[in-house]
Amino acid sequence: MGGKRKKSDREGIIAGGEEDVHNNRKEDEKKKRGQQLLPSMIKNKEKRSAVHAKLKHQKKLEKHKKAKARDAAEKRALELGEEPPPKKIPHTIENTREFDETVCKPDDEELFAGNDADEFCSILKREHTPKILITTCRFNSTRGPAFISELLSVIPNAHYYKRGTYDLKKIVEYAKNKDFTSIIVVHSNRREPDAILIIGLPDGPTAHFKLSRLVLRKDIKNHGNPTGHKPELVLTNFTTRLGHRIGRLIQSLFPQDPNFHGRRVATFHNQRDFIFFRHHRYIFERKESKQGDSKGKKGRDTTEEKSSQEKVVARLQECGPRFTLKLINLQHGTFDTKGGEYEWVHKPEMDTSRRRFFL
Repeated sequence: MGGKRKKSDREGIIAGGEEDVHNNRKEDEKKKRGQQLLPSMIKNKEKRSAVHAKLKHQKKLEKHKKAKARDAAEKRALELGEEPPPKKIPHTIENTREFDETVCKPDDEELFAGNDADEFCSILKREHTPKILITTCRFNSTRGPAFISELLSVIPNAHYYKRGTYDLKKIVEYAKNKDFTSIIVVHSNRREPDAILIIGLPDGPTAHFKLSRLVLRKDIKNHGNPTGHKPELVLTNFTTRLGHRIGRLIQSLFPQDPNFHGRRVATFHNQRDFIFFRHHRYIFERKESKQGDSKGKKGRDTTEEKSSQEKVVARLQECGPRFTLKLINLQHGTFDTKGGEYEWVHKPEMDTSRRRFFL
């Protein structure tokens, strides 16, 4: 009898253990299903969109909770007279870029010595006034003349010459004899401008840019018409040696004595090796901001004291055109496809990381 009881007890223990294992497996499977239930795994469109909206709403609530906790911590620290917790800096591609040895430093004596001896120092020191020759490729596009006419309104002292059948080397010689300081060639493909060639005279360099996202003045909503004043020039984020050289090449196209009364500004903004061009007019306006303070007691009329304060507000109006440049190569000297020596050439194998920039 004792042996039979022990046997039945063992069988009961084994059966109970198997049931516990089975239940645990079911719970684990449910948890896995809950964790792995992603919208991309659902075939039904309505269910997939509902799950996606639910996840998005949960993330939004979590974000609001974190923001409220952060604001409460800042208020508590200010009430106690302590320093608030430091704000977290978001990780972007720009501030996590790969280390580059050619990034310019403010105390780089070699860089300043090179600026005094490069091809642009005579123009940037106002010894010569820039004079620009603008032409096209042999087969011009439909939007090419409109783009060139707007370039003529942006760059002072710029002159347009028809290309005809002349070779580019002959145009360079002609421009040297006529005391031009730069040549801009607008290349077009399939009736659309797609590249710009900037040639510095008389000794170069030559920069080849890819042109994209061109928007003419007539296509910009609420655009303004530029005046004949010399514009102010803004160059931002040209940090490396190559970027510094490209910035000086662009700077040599514009006169160095802008007319501030004209309130015109031309901006070349470099971001991730894409150079964005914008052309604006600006104005400063003074606006009065009224503040009403009501003071009174029960049973008495309230009196309002209004104090007016003047605020200066800046307003912008885009004049156009709007386009984006991407550097393809930089060549020593003037244009020479056969025997020219290149300072820098962009190659596909150089794009090894999204966080690697050259300008």
